[in-house]
Amino acid sequence: FFFESRRSMMLRRPTWMKQLSTRCMSTHTKDSVFFQGMTFIGFHGCFPFEKEIGQRFVVDVRLWTNLRPSGETDDLNQTVNNGEVYVEVKRIVEGPPRDLIEALAHDVAESLLAKFPTVEATNVRITKPQAPIPGGCIVDALGVDITRERQ
Repeated sequence: FFFESRRSMMLRRPTWMKQLSTRCMSTHTKDSVFFQGMTFIGFHGCFPFEKEIGQRFVVDVRLWTNLRPSGETDDLNQTVNNGEVYVEVKRIVEGPPRDLIEALAHDVAESLLAKFPTVEATNVRITKPQAPIPGGCIVDALGVDITRERQ
């Protein structure tokens, strides 16, 4: 009994992914590719020291796309190339500084939609661990979660 409960807990998708899947299923394919926990050092933030010393950013991405062709053919050319997605996210997060992580997430989402024409929608979640808050407070993490659809 304990093993089954523990196993089901470990296999559960995070709540935010379930909510996104439900929200996007009505207008998009139910298939998706996801990346969880991509970690980069970036120089984003409103404080000058954030742009000087940099800090860690954790990025989760979900791409809604039809996986039937790649599932049927086992052909990498029929799906979104995971390596190319990673390289694109890394290029943006480790690229020029942005003041707001909202702008950073928007840049990632729009770039992925532009670069991968088979992607119908994307969700980008950026977490900034130990983010400084005005007033001298430091929180465990803060972040943004955005969804963009192909226009």
